[in-house]
Amino acid sequence: MASVHSMASAVLAPELYLNRELAWVDFNQRVLAQALDGRTPLLEQAKFSAIFSNNLDEFFMVRVASLKSQVDAGITSLSIDGLTPLQQLQAIQAKLRPVLEQQQQHYRGELKPKLAEYGVYVLDYPQLNAGQREWLNNHFRTAIFPVLTPLAVDPAHPFPFISNLSLNIAALIRDPETGEQQFARVKVPQKNLPRFIKLPLELAQQETPALYSAVPLEQVVAFNLALLFPGMTIEGHYFFRVTRDADLELRELEADDLMIALQEGLRKRRMGGEVVRLEVADEMPQDVVDLLMEGMAVEAEDLYRINGPLGLDDLFALTGVPLPQFKDSPQLARIAAPLARAQKALLADGSIKPEEFESVFDVLKRGDVLLHHPYDLFSSSVEEFIGQAADDPDVLAIKMTLYRVSKDSKVISSLITAAENGKQVMALVELKARFDEENNIQWARQLENAGVHVVYGVIGLKTHTKVTLVLRREKDELRSYVHVGTGNYNSKTSRLYTDVGLLSARPELGQDLVELFNYLTGFSKQQSFRKLLVAPVTLRAGMEALIQREIEHAKAGAEGHIIVKMNSLVDPRIIALLYEASRAGVQIELIIRGVCSLRPGLEGHSSNISVISIIGRFLEHSRIFWFGNGGNPEAFIGSADWMGRNLDRRVEAVTPVEDPELRSSLEKLLHTYLADNRGAWDMQADGQFLQRLCNENENNSQLELMENWNAVQGQCL
Repeated sequence: MASVHSMASAVLAPELYLNRELAWVDFNQRVLAQALDGRTPLLEQAKFSAIFSNNLDEFFMVRVASLKSQVDAGITSLSIDGLTPLQQLQAIQAKLRPVLEQQQQHYRGELKPKLAEYGVYVLDYPQLNAGQREWLNNHFRTAIFPVLTPLAVDPAHPFPFISNLSLNIAALIRDPETGEQQFARVKVPQKNLPRFIKLPLELAQQETPALYSAVPLEQVVAFNLALLFPGMTIEGHYFFRVTRDADLELRELEADDLMIALQEGLRKRRMGGEVVRLEVADEMPQDVVDLLMEGMAVEAEDLYRINGPLGLDDLFALTGVPLPQFKDSPQLARIAAPLARAQKALLADGSIKPEEFESVFDVLKRGDVLLHHPYDLFSSSVEEFIGQAADDPDVLAIKMTLYRVSKDSKVISSLITAAENGKQVMALVELKARFDEENNIQWARQLENAGVHVVYGVIGLKTHTKVTLVLRREKDELRSYVHVGTGNYNSKTSRLYTDVGLLSARPELGQDLVELFNYLTGFSKQQSFRKLLVAPVTLRAGMEALIQREIEHAKAGAEGHIIVKMNSLVDPRIIALLYEASRAGVQIELIIRGVCSLRPGLEGHSSNISVISIIGRFLEHSRIFWFGNGGNPEAFIGSADWMGRNLDRRVEAVTPVEDPELRSSLEKLLHTYLADNRGAWDMQADGQFLQRLCNENENNSQLELMENWNAVQGQCL
């Protein structure tokens, strides 16, 4: 590869970059747009609205909290686009408020009425008839009332602590004997009870026959407050919700035991740090708002008045309503074609004759296998690979990294089985995977108790790579089999996220992983690898060199061409180098789902760069890097986005896909995305995105891949 010019490392003028935080808000607005889009099935609209709210909660708990901490610390350093932390906070708030109102308008004016047309009713308590109220009130007395704890606020009772993301009722009550008004807080018990209390169908009595009728839990509590305060007059009730700083700061060099430090941090997170957002019902009187703000030390700019229900992430519950015609069509996943005869389950049930069965290892001896989830089943590919390795008497060792794992993980079960079978099993469990820390601590302990050697990675770095190494004895020698992927070893998210992975028996990849695991588990200072690009060692320099090579091809008169698909593009050095490549005539096509700080289409800088974002039923999570290389293309897949944290502060692995047919499959896949006109949004030079609209022929990349992924690979079952 050509050496990278020193110029490529330069950070350019602020006006050539877009703000990361504001770009994220734009991304989440594209998620909400799926809910607002009339072409999206009704119950999927509810799902996307819930995803929008869930994303926003995490954004406030981490990104907004970080900015507020910087402001409190007096930090005025500028972001790459030239904004101080305070200016970024102000811009976020200005951008978000109208979007939040859009979400509520959709819920009130579109989602609820249209669902009601088909017998799905989300009712407000005042709408209920006498029979419905009687049933709900009885349900309240027996199933809700016993778990409630009302807390008064007066000189003898200081303002209570309001936990993170809790939904609460501010109650105004008056003593009829003294005439004194008091304030009390009642926490809505969301963790133990459903957000929507379902009514018996025989009580529905609606114009359209009811398939589902429910009342929000908080309203059931609010309209039964008299039972909580007997002898008092209830003068008003108002809903509010609090978001707190929930990021964990860990100083590993000062922590003797990372697990203990994490557990302490998790205890603090459950309660939460400083308040970063206070959401209140729009009708809440200002004096009650003032009391809440004073009691929790909330600043004026962190107050959000909401005209509708709070915490719409609970709309996920509606996706369970039995109306398949208002959901996406069932997912069409399949066994990856090369692995069709390598399924032990099919062997056991007689679908495959014993003489036709071949192990995953037999398949990989013939050549690499490219996987694309969720179109290729995770269970019949990655889980099958690890499961067969656990049972195979010739397998001596299994090593893998675990970042986010599902709670009912077959991968974990297979590792435990392998250890019980006497194999050497090593699992690197990343305890610092945000919001999965507690889950990962539990897995780590379970694995350790089963005899698995568990390690927690390299001090100061988060291990984000997704790799597995299997060592097998064959004819008096060891042979390595590997999996390198873009997504987590998580069966649940494998059905919701698009990810690619490579199964291979290439010796050089196996040796690279042997040395990578030595780097992760010991004191190795590995500085080079045969095939893999590894962060923080070789990935940045390798990617910059690949881009620089396209620049040299373009300068020499050959076509320079780059196609990259990833989640986020933020790194200023990489962006500067892409601008240089554009100026040299390299055609650059970027498929960036989320945050993009590069500005495409700028005259003199990025006129040869296009950026699209694809938002659909699946979360686009795969990272694919394709370089034209003067007619001899190269393709790579791996765990890293082009962000400073991925390139410099995490352990990541990116592998080449060297088989010509599989490389061609990746190229076809990228062009399928580029041709999308259903879920694709085109990024403008100012950072705004315009949704592509199709007139006649709709190209829905995800739907096409559901139907034709094996055809895209040139394979069939």
